[in-house]
Amino acid sequence: MSSQSHYTRSPLFAAAFPIAAVSDKVDSAAAALKPSPTGADLYARFALAGAAGCAITHGALTPVDVVKTRIQLEPEVYNRGLVTAFRTITATEGAGALLTGLGPTAIGYSMQGALKFGGYEFWKKSAVDYFGVEKARENRQAIYLGASAIAEFFASVALCPLEATRIRLVSQPTFATGLVSGFTRLAKEEGFKGFYSGFGPILFKQVPYTMTKFAMFEVAFENLVVATGKTKAELSPGLAGSFNLLAGLIAGMAAAVISQPADTLLSKINKTKALPGETIASRLVKMAGQLGVRGLFTGMGARLVMVGTLTAGQFAIYGDIKRMLGATGGVEISKA
Repeated sequence: MSSQSHYTRSPLFAAAFPIAAVSDKVDSAAAALKPSPTGADLYARFALAGAAGCAITHGALTPVDVVKTRIQLEPEVYNRGLVTAFRTITATEGAGALLTGLGPTAIGYSMQGALKFGGYEFWKKSAVDYFGVEKARENRQAIYLGASAIAEFFASVALCPLEATRIRLVSQPTFATGLVSGFTRLAKEEGFKGFYSGFGPILFKQVPYTMTKFAMFEVAFENLVVATGKTKAELSPGLAGSFNLLAGLIAGMAAAVISQPADTLLSKINKTKALPGETIASRLVKMAGQLGVRGLFTGMGARLVMVGTLTAGQFAIYGDIKRMLGATGGVEISKA
């Protein structure tokens, strides 16, 4: 007895080549007959899609993140804009320096993406189950914000040690040769405190960022769908993919502005060890006072490019992979 596997076109591919093939119709019919995943299986697929989206986008934008971090940490050196900073780093340290921290970035953000996207879907459904669909729909903004905040807390616990390693590698190129040696040295020399010295600012950065990201995405996507006069279920794969990109870009730009001060403080606090007797709170207050409002928004241009692009990419990849995995059973409370 022979078996046959089916290939389902990506929505992004479908947008470029909108003529449906016979195989698309066969796949659609097969998908309709196949039961949708539920429970742990469904949320594992959400987590896998989120992990892929975050790892791919953050990994691809590692050079921008390196430049952004250098601008934040050494504004007296990198003070002539993003492009000039790229050229300076390449000229003085070689092109390879732009990939510093790629290992912890890819691994850290895959873990964070799994917990963030999978967790968001889980906590959103938990809220809907608790309040009921109608009440949840009436208060959907509060649910978007609450579900994303809880999901991000757990995601940040996983991300923080790897983000501390990444920043140390970028800010001190001689600290270690890569992820394993950098992680090992930080664990040996500073232990738990070294890994989580930035946990306060990472929460301060990531929780508002993620709350803005998901809430703005949901609102933007809902309004884009309403503008078509259709329901979400009636959108073609190509149009849905385009809306994911556009809504993700809007969400990313808003989230970048909201979380910029904490991002600067995170880079600063992970650059060096704490002095004897210094607490995380006292270090943050001191650094914020030294930087001022203008200093807290240093590197804003680079971060707008980075966060806007990666957030759009994350939602596009997330939506695409969810569809490929058949993970279409997430709870919906939008009015579109």
